[in-house]
Amino acid sequence: MAAGQRLFVKVTRNSLPQVKDKYPFLYLERGRLEIDDSSVKWIDSEANVVPLPVATLNALLLGPGTTVTHDAIKTATAASCAVCWVGEDSLLFYAAGFLPTADTRNLKQQIELSANPEKSVEVARRMFVRRFPDADLQGKTLKEMMGMEGHRVRALYQTKAEEYQVGWKGRKFAPGKFDLSDIANQVLTASNAALYGILCSAVHSMGYSPHIGFIHSGSPLPFIYDLADLYKEHLCIVLAFALTREMAGRYNKQKVSSAFRERVIDMDLLARLAEDIPDMLGVKNARRRGK
Repeated sequence: MAAGQRLFVKVTRNSLPQVKDKYPFLYLERGRLEIDDSSVKWIDSEANVVPLPVATLNALLLGPGTTVTHDAIKTATAASCAVCWVGEDSLLFYAAGFLPTADTRNLKQQIELSANPEKSVEVARRMFVRRFPDADLQGKTLKEMMGMEGHRVRALYQTKAEEYQVGWKGRKFAPGKFDLSDIANQVLTASNAALYGILCSAVHSMGYSPHIGFIHSGSPLPFIYDLADLYKEHLCIVLAFALTREMAGRYNKQKVSSAFRERVIDMDLLARLAEDIPDMLGVKNARRRGK
């Protein structure tokens, strides 16, 4: 075949879709990920075979009962598709695989910002500005801004509970005791965990670390929790109270998963992350994956 007429071309980092161009995530449970002629395929519990276009996916969320071959992981990560291990319907986020396709330039900048007390607080301030656009945060300490945020979130819970006419006694989450929570708290727990999975895969894909935060500390994924607070109001909190009223006392995991996924897509979360993260870090010229 003549030069320039090849059917297949070599895949490079520049030819892969950027984070913002990908579908947010695909949740799988009770089946097996394998390789079929260099492509990833999913075989479900009823032996149905579904080809997965991993190059167009930001993350695969693997739920209970899933097994995966070494070659499937190898192919997914080569296409910059993160792999996360989660609980049923993403109720719990367990772990995420690191992607070897991102370089360390963004990570280095993140570390430098976090290690400098003044720059770290400035990054935190840019995050809080998005939640307090009319407030003067200049000169505020991290502790003061966190106090403002705590008050805002408690008020938001109460406002949405009244708006949707749902009883609310506060945010309660007990690991391993999901069924003991009220409906609103169950939806919050499920949607929060799914959000963490998406954010973790996106952060890895862009070459940043989930473990280096600017507001949260002493937790497994501080940067993920920093970011999640920017999007929780629409994706999780409003959804929780709206669905609590709609489900009328009976938790429906399929409805929760579907409604959350629709909100993520409608928000175009991945495209926002591709712009928001460098903007908040003050490194708009940072090298983004795929560029």
